[in-house]
Amino acid sequence: MSVPITMKNMRSAGAPLRLSGLAAWLDRHFKWLLVAPAVLLILTLSIYPLAFSLVVSFINYDFQVPGHAFVGLKNFERVVFDPVARWSLLLTAILSGVSVAIEFALGLLVALTMVRNFPGRGLIMSVLIVPLFISPVIVGQAWTLLLQRPFGPTNYILSQILGRDVTIGWLTESPWLYMSLILADVWQWTPFMFVILLAGLTAIPSNLYEAAELDGVNAWQAFWAITLPHLAPMMLLAVTFRLLDAIRMFDTIFIMTGGGPGTQTYTASYYLYTVGFTQFHLSQATAGSWLFLFFTAIVVMLLVRRLLKAEPN
Repeated sequence: MSVPITMKNMRSAGAPLRLSGLAAWLDRHFKWLLVAPAVLLILTLSIYPLAFSLVVSFINYDFQVPGHAFVGLKNFERVVFDPVARWSLLLTAILSGVSVAIEFALGLLVALTMVRNFPGRGLIMSVLIVPLFISPVIVGQAWTLLLQRPFGPTNYILSQILGRDVTIGWLTESPWLYMSLILADVWQWTPFMFVILLAGLTAIPSNLYEAAELDGVNAWQAFWAITLPHLAPMMLLAVTFRLLDAIRMFDTIFIMTGGGPGTQTYTASYYLYTVGFTQFHLSQATAGSWLFLFFTAIVVMLLVRRLLKAEPN
């Protein structure tokens, strides 16, 4: 068995090597030198942009106005008192909340159906998770083609089913445009809920259900007494991850409605994009990003605290 050669071993073996001050320092801090490149990379790619954006939010960093004068909290005030910004925050909460709720309900229903083995189960599961691998831009374009009037087939199919002419403007009329955005989001991300909840269901010991069956417990009672308590942490994990992604909804809105009509489908992400990269008010957009980060951090803190909270026995 070979013994690794280190500076300490060489000194203990009486090696006639005299370390210089630099070599001794390298020997003591060798492990920190190994991680230094990764730390520097993280600082360069994350900490510095965050610090720079914080500085930008307090200055006049506008392409239409020369100079970068210090303006204090004016950029934050513009966002707070902007009715479009308040509407975009409200719409973000509504769309993300409704979408995640529907995705959770459908994902749980599908997971409960697919937890048992049956012929063709593998093929059905493979088909169900396909939307997860499709880009949101492609999803938005596909649903636009399906819903767009007068070329999309949706109104024609509904007309044949209902027996009357259907001319709904799915992407231009309220509330249909919100339903369209939710429909596209649910179609793509329900499989995400399904996969996580199915993993949680398969982890529940089967002997619990066998004991409950011997005690005369029916399926509904077993769901509330066994499935739900054991699956609750995985449910909260799935909702947390999906909600954090849903509040950044941008791609499908950009493709399907373009934020319109007017500003009716402005979410927080789309509002910040418009202010920063269409109107070129970068300082205001940066200040809005920090405010959005603050509200998001509150939601994350509440969800993570609940997620990490020990379940009572």
